[in-house]
Amino acid sequence: MNNRTSKYLVTGLIVLSIIGIVSKLISDPVGVIKTLAVVALVGAVIYYLVRRFSGSSPGKQQQRAFLKAAKRSKKRFQAKETTSSSKRSKIRSLASARNKKKDASHLTVIDGKKSKKKNRASF
Repeated sequence: MNNRTSKYLVTGLIVLSIIGIVSKLISDPVGVIKTLAVVALVGAVIYYLVRRFSGSSPGKQQQRAFLKAAKRSKKRFQAKETTSSSKRSKIRSLASARNKKKDASHLTVIDGKKSKKKNRASF
């Protein structure tokens, strides 16, 4: 279709729809209100169902994870600010930290077989 023809066609459809709505409103105003109420109700139900049963997108899950991590970080930062006290307690904590033995790491060493030669056939 040519751009001009489609423009006239769309304008004609809009004019006809306005004439139809006005004539329906004059002849049966209660019917128009009922129709609009039913359309709004059906639209609301469809919107609710789509929002309820659509799977949460990965973007939303990442956003939730980010907000959760930010909240934890903020809590930790505030806890560090509130626990800071005088120099004397800091000196004691440093001295006790030096005296403490390091905890064993959660990593373990697995002995490999690097020294053993592999039996490979040479081609």
